[in-house]
Amino acid sequence: MEEKEIHHNSNNIILHNVIDNLKKIINDLKISKNLEITINEINNIIQNLDLIVKTNESSNINLLKTETYENGDKYIGQTKNEKAEGKGIYIFKNGDKYEGEFSNDKFNGKGIYYYIDGDKYEGEFKDDKRDGKGIYISVNGCKYDGEYKNDKRDGKGIMYYEDGNYEGEFKNDKKDGKGIYYYKNGDREMGDYSNGKKIGKHIILKNDGSTQIKEYK
Repeated sequence: MEEKEIHHNSNNIILHNVIDNLKKIINDLKISKNLEITINEINNIIQNLDLIVKTNESSNINLLKTETYENGDKYIGQTKNEKAEGKGIYIFKNGDKYEGEFSNDKFNGKGIYYYIDGDKYEGEFKDDKRDGKGIYISVNGCKYDGEYKNDKRDGKGIMYYEDGNYEGEFKNDKKDGKGIYYYKNGDREMGDYSNGKKIGKHIILKNDGSTQIKEYK
């Protein structure tokens, strides 16, 4: 990190020198109608360079950093105050990989997590955990599109299975609350779920127009 900060500070010194030189040029120029446009352009350049320097000095962001940790993990991306901040890639020793936004050295914001077994999650993160809206695609063909909380399916979402899909409420990674199961043959089953299991009365609307009621304990 020290080399990055030295490079960062040297860039600001160079920019300061450029600004000072441009200011001297303006002072040496004789004001005339032909020079007014040139002077205005130089002034704009100075203002832009001043803004870049102030932004760099206040944010202390290094545009790119590559670091390999003691546990074998690797990070490539933006940093702030020696912590991952902005956009980057985090590669785990086991082969998992995260690409996306970082804040305070953690996955925060939008990103994609690639699992070594082929599964993939794309969506929102909070403090290294899936949190918010996201899509999880499994190699076995299942897919979840919905809300997450504290790294688990929680809220409203849709789970796609081989024989159909469930649309409804989730809690603690399981179907929980009201939901509808759409079977591939056209049947629809509406009812309540608790801890992943069907409970109470379920109404089944058959594809032939008939209705069936089932009771679950």
